[in-house]
Amino acid sequence: MSDTSSTPPSRCQVLIIGAGPAGSAAARWLARAGVDVVFADQQPLGRDKVCGDGLIPDAHQALERLGLLDRVMAKAQRSAHVGCVGPRGGRIDVPGHLAVLPRRQLDELLNLGAQEAGARFLAPARFEAALEDAQGRVRGARFSIEGQPHEIAADWVILATGAVPKALTAAGMCERHTPSGVALRGYVRAPSMVGEIKALEVVWCKPVQPGYGWIFPAPDGSFNIGVGVTDSHQDLAGKGQKKDVNLRAIFDAFVAHYPPAKRLMAEGELIGELKGAPLRCTLKGARWTRPGLLVTGEAAGSTYSFTGEGIGKAMETGLLAAEAILAHGTGVDGFDAKVRTQYEQGLRALQPKYDLYERGNRVNRFPWLADLLIWRAKKSPRLLQRMSGVLNETSNPGNLVSLKGITRLFLE
Repeated sequence: MSDTSSTPPSRCQVLIIGAGPAGSAAARWLARAGVDVVFADQQPLGRDKVCGDGLIPDAHQALERLGLLDRVMAKAQRSAHVGCVGPRGGRIDVPGHLAVLPRRQLDELLNLGAQEAGARFLAPARFEAALEDAQGRVRGARFSIEGQPHEIAADWVILATGAVPKALTAAGMCERHTPSGVALRGYVRAPSMVGEIKALEVVWCKPVQPGYGWIFPAPDGSFNIGVGVTDSHQDLAGKGQKKDVNLRAIFDAFVAHYPPAKRLMAEGELIGELKGAPLRCTLKGARWTRPGLLVTGEAAGSTYSFTGEGIGKAMETGLLAAEAILAHGTGVDGFDAKVRTQYEQGLRALQPKYDLYERGNRVNRFPWLADLLIWRAKKSPRLLQRMSGVLNETSNPGNLVSLKGITRLFLE
């Protein structure tokens, strides 16, 4: 019933729904500050999560803030580059602080880190609805635990339930039910290819347009291979409509097109099955707050549309939510507006970066741009430095593929 107690709690100061990167980060940050935290998930500890598993610099920074970077890196597969491969086969290796760790292991480390700090973990517990007072302020949540209803009262609720919109809808926070992207991934054990694929390889080519394929070296002689389409649905009058996207066909086309992927699937052993998942991107598709409740992580759209990366930003938004609550107290109703304002301001401060990555998404729609960037980066150390800056979030990705940016490619 629970990893920390045989009896489900009925009250806490902060209730976090969802124990992925955003929820666990918020739980650890709050618990270390002495807040009484319960974080609940419908899956028990050790659950799987469809993801590329890449830890880019923003994830490293969040893990360092949480004091968990060393633990994660002790289990992760390190890498020094992202290998960008264009439609014509050109390649450039962009340097960065990178690693790969399957989400099953990463989420367990984050979860245990939150429990270590004093947060109480409750699972399996399926979120059913928000509890409201007479004024409509959220005062807790109702769960289904072993088929029985159970209510937990709280001063604040943080919703960190990921890309599936069911919980958002139940909490009255969903503005878009369809995702903004989709992905398909599998794990392949291939000891014969260890050492041959060292970088986090991202491949743009016509067969996967308007998305990309990837192969990431993971621990224990395995590889994460997959495809993502970050523009899989079009928004019509606030309602998402699915485009004609067949992820399995795109995956098969990627394998047929890219020789290392073809060899990996031929020589390696597929661990489990290929699994797909939705993505919620660009901080859109959900309300961020309502009285008594904050939405964080991928539920708030924390994934980047250009790269599909979301782990680091999920943790970052979870920390923003925790910091807003700590700044203004957990139990005083008069501070409700201040907590919500601080959290929303924190997300709005990130919004321009998301908008720029949305502009960078042009590379996915027009893969020839990748060819152009790779061709010039091989001739221009300054451009390669700018591409590394995009990875490290010190450069503007949109500028690389703007008219001005493309013009600069020929002048540098």
